[in-house]
Amino acid sequence: MSWYEESTVYQIYPLGLCGAPYENDGVSDPEPRILQLIDKGWIDHIAKLGATCLLLNPVFESEAHGYDTRDYTVVDRRLGTNEDLRRVVDACHEKGIKVLLDGVFNHVGRGFWAYQDVLQKREASPYAGWFNINWGGNNEWNDGLSYECWEGVPYLIKLNHNNFDLNAYLAKVIKDWEEEFDIDGLRLDVAYCLDRGFLGYLRQIANELTAKRSERLGERDGKFVLVGETMFGDYNQWMGDGLCDSVTNYEVYKGMWSSMNSANMHEVAYAFKRQSGSEPWDLYTGKHLLNFVDNHDVPRIATKLEDKRQLPCLYGLLFGIPGVPCVYYGSEWGIEGEQNFGDHEIRPALEAPEWNELTDLIAAYARARQAGNPGAEALAWGDYTEIQVSPKTLLFQRKSEHERVIVAVNAGDEPVTFHFDAQCGRATDLATSEWHDFGGGSQVAPFTTKLWLCER
Repeated sequence: MSWYEESTVYQIYPLGLCGAPYENDGVSDPEPRILQLIDKGWIDHIAKLGATCLLLNPVFESEAHGYDTRDYTVVDRRLGTNEDLRRVVDACHEKGIKVLLDGVFNHVGRGFWAYQDVLQKREASPYAGWFNINWGGNNEWNDGLSYECWEGVPYLIKLNHNNFDLNAYLAKVIKDWEEEFDIDGLRLDVAYCLDRGFLGYLRQIANELTAKRSERLGERDGKFVLVGETMFGDYNQWMGDGLCDSVTNYEVYKGMWSSMNSANMHEVAYAFKRQSGSEPWDLYTGKHLLNFVDNHDVPRIATKLEDKRQLPCLYGLLFGIPGVPCVYYGSEWGIEGEQNFGDHEIRPALEAPEWNELTDLIAAYARARQAGNPGAEALAWGDYTEIQVSPKTLLFQRKSEHERVIVAVNAGDEPVTFHFDAQCGRATDLATSEWHDFGGGSQVAPFTTKLWLCER
């Protein structure tokens, strides 16, 4: 058990939010845009929302979008300096917010210093083995060589993790990040592409950092967390003993919005049972996948949903299911954005955080998950049992050792009354703190999800 399992994650893509130029000229003086997270109230907003962890997408020196790294040791000049990033992390910690950085270790940009050395010295470069190079090939830049790249993207050069010197360098990078910035863990970009042996090596590094940090922070808060980006297949390939602590749950992401758009809650109900139910094939019971309704790689959920009135219902479902919920900046008050070339619409610059009724509701759900609050144990650690499902409704239970929460989802435009044996007379609505009486049926308003903490 660590801080992560009971957390609510807030995700920010800093190069977008802070209005950085899309391309890095490589010569400008550092511009402390990342300090907007402090100066424009974003960290205060995250704390008010009830989120307990900030996930920052790439912050280190890169060519353009952050995933084309030039230098792992220097904060991107478009965002500021290493000292500026440390100020942001310290400000988060003062509010009780953990910080994860984006670890982009599968590939680098063409401006990466080690690849530039290879271009100059070719086979004589001590870094030639860090890449999978065909010395007899060529490419569109007329390098006089070709290389393996990520997913066919020619400017993203794949790293060769069979090279121990490279892996030792990246281990030092991670340890230096923890030492210099006091971060609490990493998101591992495209973890599904990383060699399992390298993932195991990263786990060893994370375990070393956990042991070091636990002496200072205690066992619960000292955990150095690894969250892997995965998109398909059996997530156990990348999560579990010796690998990532958690992974991104794209199966449930797709199931949630698709179930609402198609009026077919059976789709996502099947995913929940497959992942966390009591059937023999459940895959991830007791594990804490990172759940989300949108992120920096997919359309904003307010754009994806065909009926935006379902947003409150969908976020209630997000906070009611097994796993760790993640909220993407701006979506908590319902901004829209379609995915397109460059992803500018889904990674926009925003002047300052906003607040509305949807934000209020999400904050209430997030408070219920905070460690020590009523409902937190069941929502973080409870099992999953389906009670009822229909095309527009879903009713399930989350039960832990000391708590039981009933989650009632009504994605339709008419009130619905659920009739079931709640095995208790009354409950507390975790969003409103109001009492709820199960006697005679439980009515749920349209486009609403209820989280009821049962009397025991």
